[in-house]
Amino acid sequence: MPRNGHAEQKVVVIGAGMGGLASALELAANGFAVEVVERHPGPGGKMRQVAAGDAQVDGGPTILTMRWVFEDLLRAAGASLNDHITLTPLEVLGRNAWDYGDRSRHLDVFADPKRAEEAIGDFAGAADAKGFRDLLAESERTFRTLDASFMRGSRPSVPRLIGRAGPSILRAKPFATLWSELGKYFQDPRLRQLFGRYSVYCGSSPFNATAVLMLMVYVEQSGVWSVDGGMHALARALTDLAESRGAVFHYGQGVAKIETAGGRASGVVLDDGRRIAADAVVFNGDVNALPAGMLGPEVTGAVPSVPQRARSLSLLATTMTARTEGFPLSRHTVFFGSDYEGEFRDIFERNRLPAEPTTYICAQDRMDGTDQDAAPSGAERLLMLINAPPIGDSPSPSLDRAEIDACLHRSSALLERCGLRVHPDPDSVTITGPREFERLFPATGGALYGRASHGWQASFTRPGARTKVPGLYVAGGSAHPGPGVPMATLSGRQAASSILTDLRSTSRSTRVAMAGGMSTA
Repeated sequence: MPRNGHAEQKVVVIGAGMGGLASALELAANGFAVEVVERHPGPGGKMRQVAAGDAQVDGGPTILTMRWVFEDLLRAAGASLNDHITLTPLEVLGRNAWDYGDRSRHLDVFADPKRAEEAIGDFAGAADAKGFRDLLAESERTFRTLDASFMRGSRPSVPRLIGRAGPSILRAKPFATLWSELGKYFQDPRLRQLFGRYSVYCGSSPFNATAVLMLMVYVEQSGVWSVDGGMHALARALTDLAESRGAVFHYGQGVAKIETAGGRASGVVLDDGRRIAADAVVFNGDVNALPAGMLGPEVTGAVPSVPQRARSLSLLATTMTARTEGFPLSRHTVFFGSDYEGEFRDIFERNRLPAEPTTYICAQDRMDGTDQDAAPSGAERLLMLINAPPIGDSPSPSLDRAEIDACLHRSSALLERCGLRVHPDPDSVTITGPREFERLFPATGGALYGRASHGWQASFTRPGARTKVPGLYVAGGSAHPGPGVPMATLSGRQAASSILTDLRSTSRSTRVAMAGGMSTA
């Protein structure tokens, strides 16, 4: 008999991204019968791997932060994170280069705050070194204010958040933009670019995103880890653990509709017509798929739709194996263009690829890359990312192949001006743009982070775990508390917690759906 007495209660999880995996693991560990339906051939969602010749390249998230989120998840499931994945802390959080000035000059941000402060002082002067120290302190205060009251809690209203966090919430500067606040800490515009990039982590522009996102400074300074075997190994580890607790996974299976009975979610129908009955359903896809009707007419009112103007960033993602020379790459390197504001204006106002594309490179065969000796002797695995508009469901010529090639050419020119030359193996190159991301993650337009964090109200418009359809829950980066691997994981736990509470309260009531396995409709 599974513990907690939930053997007769079944939950179907749609999608095996991080939110779905966290829900599945937590529910299975609590004795529920759990079936996970994933239309892709394996788990991970956006935390995917892409073939590059004989190699596999992480094509999504590339770092692990907020380690304690995953330690807590596995501890609750009776396991230990260290027993399932191998993590290596990074000494250099990121290397940063700019398209002007002395191209031999770059700035490393170190995991050790003292070293980071010294490096910033050497790069930009004592005043900006102090600015970093002050920013880090303010970032920690912001994080501690919002950790329990917002990120780990259910989706709050404004009054409830003020009630939880108290007047200290105003110190987080929710009404200011990240860019304007950074100007109070740094005189050097390059440092505003560097720390403004934290808004990109949730698919937003630093010129429109709330200053609350400065909490990411503290999050990264608290530790960044690489995962042995790539980030996909984390998804695989959670899958294996969920299976060991009894969860069943069905890959290559799409869901045609979510069914209801008596106004309550009662199961799903697969693309091939088979049905899985359930007491509750967790949807771990982009929430916009529900109002768009992609899960059937019975659940279109479950959550509000996200208008195109509110979408977050998409990407041009290029995976490859390549030889590199010149600039000494770190594991994580960002090459900034000279018109940062114009880049985001191009994307969010003009709906086109940027004329001055900032380019991020993850060199996945390097650890810290603190000197050129860290460079592999031959080809190495690279992921190159350029911000793009979320218009993958539009016929706009801005995403035609000629425009994409022109943007990639401008990016290559930027890298060469910074001193880096990349020589790819032509057979290893895969380019994934907004249209491909729309096909991978329907109803997004290629937006990879749900709703953009533009304006103070944005965080309150993401749906919480419970939807307007009883028995239907949502999890993932488009739900509360937001995008990113740790946040999506927290959302999955919140969905599981909501189910535990709701089904316990109805477990002695008349059942509205018969629990059962796959059967012919």
